[in-house]
Amino acid sequence: MSGQEIFIIVLVILLLFGADKLPDIARSFGKSMRDFRKATDDIRREIETNTRDIKKDFNEVTDSITKGVTDISNNITRDVNEVADNVKKEVNDFTGSVKKDADEVAENIQKEVNDSAGSVEKDANEVSKNGRKDGKNAADSFKDDANDVPDDYKYDYPD
Repeated sequence: MSGQEIFIIVLVILLLFGADKLPDIARSFGKSMRDFRKATDDIRREIETNTRDIKKDFNEVTDSITKGVTDISNNITRDVNEVADNVKKEVNDFTGSVKKDADEVAENIQKEVNDSAGSVEKDANEVSKNGRKDGKNAADSFKDDANDVPDDYKYDYPD
């Protein structure tokens, strides 16, 4: 409120109640303001007193819930880490076993390939040797057969 508005209000009060009643009105107004302030302070104090217990209970419940959630979270984290460690161990064991088996299979295959290569080489040499021998026999047989022409096919050349 501005100064002019207050001045107008005071002027209206003076006109309505008169100058002799103005101190009584101001006293009663001040007393009622003090009583109102006292009442609001009492109510505020009462609310704070009563809500102090509620706040305390609320904080206890909040702390209890927070502790419970933290404990559950820690237990879950511990269980997850334990399961993860077990899975890693099993995977490592399995991969080690698979690698060992794969190495054995590769070693056996290499051994069989080497044995087969030796056997094939031996058979190839034998086939080659037999082929040369059979070729020589066939050539010798052909020479013998070339001289043995039947009489029908022989032609006597005049001298």
